[in-house]
Amino acid sequence: MTTAKKQKMIQEQFKERMNEDELLNCMRCGFCLPSCPTYTMSGFKESQSPRGRIAMMKGVMDGLIEPDEEFKRSLDLCLGCLACQTVCPSGVKYGHLLEDARDILAQYNSYSLPVRAVRKTVFNGLFPNPNRMKRTAGLLGFYQRSGLQNIARKIGFLGLIPAHMALMEKVLPDMPTRKEVKNRPEHLEPIGTKTHRVAFFSGCLMDSMFLKTNDATTRLLQLAGCEVVIPKDQTCCGALHGHYGEKSGSKELAKRNIEAFEELNVDFIITNAGGCGGFLVEYGHLLKDEPMWAERAKAFSEKVKDITEILVAVGFHQKVKLMLPQQIITYQDSCHLRNVMKTEEAPRTLLKAIQGSVYQEMNDAGHCCGSAGIYNIIESEMSMKMLDYKMEQAKNTKATTIVTANPGCLLQMKLGIEKEGLSTKMRAVHIVDLLLEAVVGEE
Repeated sequence: MTTAKKQKMIQEQFKERMNEDELLNCMRCGFCLPSCPTYTMSGFKESQSPRGRIAMMKGVMDGLIEPDEEFKRSLDLCLGCLACQTVCPSGVKYGHLLEDARDILAQYNSYSLPVRAVRKTVFNGLFPNPNRMKRTAGLLGFYQRSGLQNIARKIGFLGLIPAHMALMEKVLPDMPTRKEVKNRPEHLEPIGTKTHRVAFFSGCLMDSMFLKTNDATTRLLQLAGCEVVIPKDQTCCGALHGHYGEKSGSKELAKRNIEAFEELNVDFIITNAGGCGGFLVEYGHLLKDEPMWAERAKAFSEKVKDITEILVAVGFHQKVKLMLPQQIITYQDSCHLRNVMKTEEAPRTLLKAIQGSVYQEMNDAGHCCGSAGIYNIIESEMSMKMLDYKMEQAKNTKATTIVTANPGCLLQMKLGIEKEGLSTKMRAVHIVDLLLEAVVGEE
């Protein structure tokens, strides 16, 4: 297919699928500019701003500009953090526009071999298949426990890969054993007076690499008086697929999850990963054009709640004594938890309730850390700029503990700590792990 023919087909798809009313809803006021990380980090380039990207989408739809490599590059560099969406006075659904545009481009554009390999592995091989995720975690666990990790480090093998990837290897959590994975419960009784019956969305990455964090989550829910159901047929939320131009894949995953949860008769569906939660609450929009699924998807999304929200709602921090050895705690927002789920105060309320520690708010806590799914792998240069900025803000708080609420953010902050040589002075931890650590009487 010639370039001209390909571009014409892309333009036709933009006319057919893009929401023109939403594109026109942008008033070009510029309120989004200061909130956009790629705009500020790129030296204030208009093409790297939400306003600029929307203008280019409209230009492609109207046939005024070509959907060329420059246009695609502008969309690729967007983190999808949706900080712009939060401050937009017109309420433009930038995230929906970005996902649709990327989905169209992905159908017609070819990727470099490394990016193509990453996409195929992530979207087709690993994330849609929970068993493969667990087997991969098992292989990583063998690498960690068998001594291969120490050997690889001693012989300098990690020097053969990019520096930030070598640091990522260093900050990976300890993988669960096969026995720990196999012995996962499907139902847990509340401790004390029952407050709610909830279902736990365990996720794919969380339920393999961060199994201990998932266990901490269900324990906190029990302590909060929740009866917890963990459906075994659930799968990946589909966020990575939806954000990176694989919309058909995200729809299939959404349908599988709706089927797994809809007959459980629960009050809420609880998540502990901001990235997952931010996509789960969008199932209603994702499937709005499918009559068989639209209402079911909407009902699913309306029940989704972050773990911190339900803990605050039941007064967990008032009923349970929380105490830690003296330390300075700061909080790094998960973009989608803050900007999509609108969960901003609940995590801070819980952290401020921990006795013996001091909470110090971080400047620009809602600024993206640069993780953004697989962004830190395929767009490492921009990602590291984001991380450097975030670490400056973290260091200014004098914090000894950086808390976050998303696995990608957690690994990125651990990476930042290693990169800055602060591993003996500072740690990064998921909020549920810290809260369980703080519960007096829990070991």
